[in-house]
Amino acid sequence: MVQLAVLLALIHLGVAAPLADAVGFFLAAQLNFVLSSLVTWRDRPALGGRGLVARWLAYNGTALVSLGINTAIFGAVHEAVGVLPAASLGVAGGMVFTFLVCNTLVFRSRGNAQPDTAFFDSTPLPRGDGNVRDIRSARKRLSDVAAAVPPAPEPTNPKLDPFKAPTESSSVLSGPQVVALVTLLIAVALGLWLVPLLTLIVINAGLVVFFLSSNLLKLYLIRRSYSARGGSAISVPPDVVGDEELPVYTILLPVYHESAVVSQLMTGIARLNYPSDRLDVKILLEWDDIETREAVRDIDLPWAEVLIVPDVGPKGKPRACNFGLARARGEFVVIYDAEDRPEPDQLRKAVAAFKLVEPEVVCLQAKLNYFNRAYNVLTRWFTAEYSMWFDQLLPGLQSLNAPIPLGGTSNHFVTSRLHALGGWNAYNVTEDADLGMRIFFRGWKTAILDSTTYEEATSRTYNWLRQRSRWVKGYMQTYLFFMRHPVRLARAMGFNALLVFQLFFGAATLGLLINPFFWLLTVAWYATHLSGIEQVFPWPVLYASTFALFFGNALFALTMIMGCFRRRNYEDVKWAVFAPVYWILMSIGAWKGFIQLCYKPQYWEKTEHGFCAYDPATEDEVGGSEAAFRLANEAYAEV
Repeated sequence: MVQLAVLLALIHLGVAAPLADAVGFFLAAQLNFVLSSLVTWRDRPALGGRGLVARWLAYNGTALVSLGINTAIFGAVHEAVGVLPAASLGVAGGMVFTFLVCNTLVFRSRGNAQPDTAFFDSTPLPRGDGNVRDIRSARKRLSDVAAAVPPAPEPTNPKLDPFKAPTESSSVLSGPQVVALVTLLIAVALGLWLVPLLTLIVINAGLVVFFLSSNLLKLYLIRRSYSARGGSAISVPPDVVGDEELPVYTILLPVYHESAVVSQLMTGIARLNYPSDRLDVKILLEWDDIETREAVRDIDLPWAEVLIVPDVGPKGKPRACNFGLARARGEFVVIYDAEDRPEPDQLRKAVAAFKLVEPEVVCLQAKLNYFNRAYNVLTRWFTAEYSMWFDQLLPGLQSLNAPIPLGGTSNHFVTSRLHALGGWNAYNVTEDADLGMRIFFRGWKTAILDSTTYEEATSRTYNWLRQRSRWVKGYMQTYLFFMRHPVRLARAMGFNALLVFQLFFGAATLGLLINPFFWLLTVAWYATHLSGIEQVFPWPVLYASTFALFFGNALFALTMIMGCFRRRNYEDVKWAVFAPVYWILMSIGAWKGFIQLCYKPQYWEKTEHGFCAYDPATEDEVGGSEAAFRLANEAYAEV
């Protein structure tokens, strides 16, 4: 855009077009060097003045060659196609050459790209005035965390290393991604300027095909979840392993501002059917959470260890879990949230499942559902969505040997394998999805365990939007991080897994952001019949988008209905029919998360709990079977 602005200004002043184009290109190249030094070349402070001058000279040597390419293209075509199209073609040719050369030779060697440093290797120091005493005090506070998780073993293929260790980078986009995004925006802007109708049709058609493919994939995953080809969850009787064979099991309980439900959580853990002398329960509290610390102090917990998480690094659940993992004594480890109510036999089932599955399975994801589903229409929609997700979509992903985005709770791990993975990514607000991807890239697997943990469904709309915006923001972070090396990602995943990643992770966020625009276009068309809308939808795109609109909404409602039937929540079917209204809420939450991603990506929006309390007395009345446990979870009290 800078080059085009300079070009037009110089032509207006009477300068010859080829010379004006060359001057504009050179000035744009210098601006690109400055921006790249600030955004992409992170070692700039270590270069010094001479190093920076040397880099500038190397860069401009490349830029001169690019200038020659640009001038040649411009001179060859500007009389035939006009000044602006010729300048655009010249920019594209020169930009491709500059990007390929500067980002591989001048900036860094493409074949020697190094992974981001692991979180535990250099946790940010607390703020201070910078004197020696502050630094020594900070390092002393960091000593426990720095040794929290041993470094992951060296990967057999170093090209895959960036996908296997949690990154400590707080930036959302890498330097090359910024360049690619700016290039794409410039290309779209030029297209809208030069050939607006064609550009809109191409964008429209691409989005329609993408979303239609995503919906077909979801339907295929659900079909596989009902088949016998590895799509079902792992179901094992809990008494396969005797008491004498049960290993020590670590339970991590990260809680923050949960004084209203912490006693309920402790009651649920105490009811687990597992020998208490083989439980390693760790309650992870934040140092500034005075109310929860006082609530825990009032509870008799002879079998639990209370740990205060140091205020080091990004605040949130991943940091607390990493601190607890460093002190885990169990052969297996599981995470439960503050409002969780796991089935009493879940730990026994997990131990039995780990003994039966192939050794590559290092994580078992238990199913999640809600005990207060009948509270209001929002909780009914939320429960139907969870039933669809954990009972149908995730088992379908398991059958394809594709990456499985973990839930934020009830993840059962082999402790040694979790150490090897480097723990949780403290810079991702959906650390579970990030960890599921890294399990896949390590060559290990995640399986779905046929055991349910019941949670409290968010029953307040604003609270639900806060939770959903954090989830979508974390999915965006995960997608953008693993797309930093798209060619390397494709080679590592293979075509099938890469396709699933794009249509599942990518469409899960992009679709929620784009849907409102298509809905508004549909309403505007039926209300006004504007000719401009009709031009953007030529008949092939019109038929495809119409099918995608009705098929997508019908599929979304149908899958939620199937979730209700699978959980035998028949009275929720009538509400699942109105699932498109729920989809609007999801889009609002997605846009909230996207906006937050731009200015505070690591901010953890806390979900408030305690609006509905589980009644443990009901469980005693109905007995101890799984069916009785499910009935007991229908009994709750509004707080």
